[in-house]
Amino acid sequence: MQVYPYTEGALYRLYAAPERVTDIALQPGEALIAVSAGDTVRWIIGDTSSGAGEASRVHVLVKPVAASLTTNLVITTDRRAYHLLLESTPQTAMASLSWTYPQDQLLALQRRNSQAAATQPVATGLSLENLHFRYAITGDNPPWRPQRVFDDGAKVYIEFPSRLDQGEAPPLFVIGPQGEAQLVNYRVRGRHYIVDRLFAAAELRLGSEPQQLVRIERTDRRPS
Repeated sequence: MQVYPYTEGALYRLYAAPERVTDIALQPGEALIAVSAGDTVRWIIGDTSSGAGEASRVHVLVKPVAASLTTNLVITTDRRAYHLLLESTPQTAMASLSWTYPQDQLLALQRRNSQAAATQPVATGLSLENLHFRYAITGDNPPWRPQRVFDDGAKVYIEFPSRLDQGEAPPLFVIGPQGEAQLVNYRVRGRHYIVDRLFAAAELRLGSEPQQLVRIERTDRRPS
């Protein structure tokens, strides 16, 4: 019983024998479109299914009429195409052939991680009465322009419209008392920057000629 890791464009070898059926099992839930073989006279090819609903699985059944035969087989489904080289021997035959799908498993893991990150709170121990939404956002209007900025008396939280790991993230500069720009340490969590200090003014800058610039300024620090 042979199990291959599926790779797009790969050619898979199948050994069969007269008077023995080899079962080619596709991925559960995968719908069969067509089966094409180079030699349909000396190779008997059919299909059936097992299970029901999401557990339904297509099986392509292969049997040669003699030994020392070779041909190729192409199976197309609603998800992918399988290319196989069939070879018959006097006695050696695979009872079944199937695949694992590493790319599908990776995508499923990434989706689970994204869902977990989306439901994860930006920080723990935040109390609503300690949050201060006292920041004005001005400047350019790029796609990453923050939606809101707030602090809890110790840290500043900058909330962006989407996850920052899906595009280019702008660096943050704190504006000093003389107007100088200083890089500041911050963490990225989901769609938030978490700055471990308070500031009166800061700027998000990205690109050059022209540079996109968004300014964040505390409204309770502005002169009257």
